[in-house]
Amino acid sequence: MAEFDETFDWVVVGSGAGSVSSALLMKHAGKSVVILEKAPVFGGSTAKSGGVMWIPNNRFMEPGEDSEDKAIAYLDAVVQDSPEFPGTSPEKRRTFVREAPKMLDFVVGQGVDLERCSKFWPDYYDELPGGVKTSRTVSAKPFNKNELPGGWGKKIRKGMLEMPVKLDDGMQFANLNRSWAVRGLFAKTAAKVVMGKALGQQWVSAGAALQGRMLKALLEKDAADVRLDSPVNEIIMDGDKAVGVVTVKNGKPWRIGANIGILLNAGGFGHNPEMRKQFLPKSDIAWTNSIESSTGDMHLEVERIGGKLAQMTQMVGHPTSRSPGFDDMYMKTGMQNVGAKPHAILVDQSGMRYMNEASSYEHICQTMMERDDVVPAIPSWIVMDSQFMIKFPMAEKMGSRIPKKWRETGWLKEGRTLEELAGKIGVPADALKATVDRFNGFVDAGLDADFQRGNDRAYSGYLGDTLAEPGPGRTLGKIEKGPFYAVECIPGDVDTYGGVLIDNDARVLKADGSPFGNLYACGITTASIMGDVYPGAGASIGPSMTFGWIAAKHAAGLGNQDLS
Repeated sequence: MAEFDETFDWVVVGSGAGSVSSALLMKHAGKSVVILEKAPVFGGSTAKSGGVMWIPNNRFMEPGEDSEDKAIAYLDAVVQDSPEFPGTSPEKRRTFVREAPKMLDFVVGQGVDLERCSKFWPDYYDELPGGVKTSRTVSAKPFNKNELPGGWGKKIRKGMLEMPVKLDDGMQFANLNRSWAVRGLFAKTAAKVVMGKALGQQWVSAGAALQGRMLKALLEKDAADVRLDSPVNEIIMDGDKAVGVVTVKNGKPWRIGANIGILLNAGGFGHNPEMRKQFLPKSDIAWTNSIESSTGDMHLEVERIGGKLAQMTQMVGHPTSRSPGFDDMYMKTGMQNVGAKPHAILVDQSGMRYMNEASSYEHICQTMMERDDVVPAIPSWIVMDSQFMIKFPMAEKMGSRIPKKWRETGWLKEGRTLEELAGKIGVPADALKATVDRFNGFVDAGLDADFQRGNDRAYSGYLGDTLAEPGPGRTLGKIEKGPFYAVECIPGDVDTYGGVLIDNDARVLKADGSPFGNLYACGITTASIMGDVYPGAGASIGPSMTFGWIAAKHAAGLGNQDLS
């Protein structure tokens, strides 16, 4: 029988959102909890991310706007059931759709202040059966970190948007030079920033706000012993049952027993160079936005004890470009919206288009890597004309002026004609000219016959020019006015999307398909329940919070109790 230095009912590895939803439920059940975070800061990958949750049929939607049946129809239409993607199944997706709204109601009931992120953040394939053209996405309200007691405000991982503004409002700042309404919003936000500094406040939004609010609920309810700088190096087994973990305390090994279960929510392997080389050879660790502690520790540990890894070639893509200062950026330059705007297309190194540029970040990067197997496509090139450069933002450019360093460093390629631009980016001039001419013909017709850009998918318009009238013109615009420009586009990532297999109760599965005893997992430590698809904004965090909650409910023996 294993001997332990201390024992808790529920031992959680990692401090992402799924960890906290599980801990809050365990507190509700009267169980003791410890959260062991490898990093010196709290929040995991969630804190650095956009922090949005894809929750079908959630409490913030209008009556009749969504339903279980509608959400199930959508996921069944989008997600491929295949032996290649064993992390998903119709039953697992139904479990998510049924339990996610209940989890959300419970978390809100614990004092976590959430809201609908926007009424216009469409599903990524909203034209398919069950798709929603409004929004199933939920987020946390902006949060003042100084509301946390005991110096915890300084221990939240840095976020992507540290100001008092809703994430979807902050995203509108891209239209600052074209909209008086956005200028007014920006001015109000700037005033809040100044006032906040004067009052000693530390406002954050997006993922840091979600994790700040989740941590506040944990601390107020004394729901968990949260320990930073506490990496887990080993899962202690008694036969097929997980009974504890080995962590570190005061620089020495420390053995913690688990009475009813262990939850693994330790992130992906975005910062593990060996695993990336093995599973994601067309990506690069220098292009990732994953956090430094995301090194696949629990992937490898579960494999060691007899578990199975799956869907390991998947990642949450983040189309990016090595703009000036790229190596030192906390958040790498995002390029998804650039190619989706009017007067822009994406081409491979043969000068050909090969996808609908107004697609999700995951789809763009996955398609780019698949294309590279056939035609060199890493990097690909986003080709634009002067109309784009005058109207739309890109990287740090908000207005029409092109930053001097873009030309000085050679990042921005420029040509008076398409033929001259082709020479600058090393693609055949006749091919690029033919591609642009063909695309311009589609613009005249109002429909991209090759890749259906500008069809009835609302998400394409969301990525395009949101100030334009609804319709194909939100994403389709001719490339015809010189000078012409191009920047590279490469397949970066938010983090990886493959990992250990779990069942409908979030129990980790052995290689033979049976569950380990008392061992659970959620988040990107697992093989995604969405297979190789990202169906909407928050399709990592929503399932992570839901299956972390499901795991706690199962381990605590709460069954079908009403927990709202």
